[in-house]
Amino acid sequence: QVQLVESGGGLVQAGGSLRLSCVLSGVIRVLNAMAWYRQIPGNQRELVATIISGGATNYSESVKGRFTISEDFAKKMGYLQMNNLEPEDTAVYYCNADVTFLNWRRDVYWGQGTQVTVAP
Repeated sequence: QVQLVESGGGLVQAGGSLRLSCVLSGVIRVLNAMAWYRQIPGNQRELVATIISGGATNYSESVKGRFTISEDFAKKMGYLQMNNLEPEDTAVYYCNADVTFLNWRRDVYWGQGTQVTVAP
């Protein structure tokens, strides 16, 4: 059974920084990719950043240049460094992982989310 747990959210002033972490537990063959999404109540979940095994990254235009996604897939961990935060970044942030199991089945899992609040 795979579980994802995010941490690192909180309250920060505009212009500040936070670092989110995501740890995957469970037996897998390969961690193929991790991604961070965010969601404001009443809105659809929005893709923030992705990183695949090998290190290629992709960012939404709204966070490009301010956020950095990284990984330590050997430890089954992913990170989102968020700098120069803006009130518009306030949301619940979710970690997402694309995994391959020992039997070669592939699946995607979500964490429970961590709240990020940016005060003006």
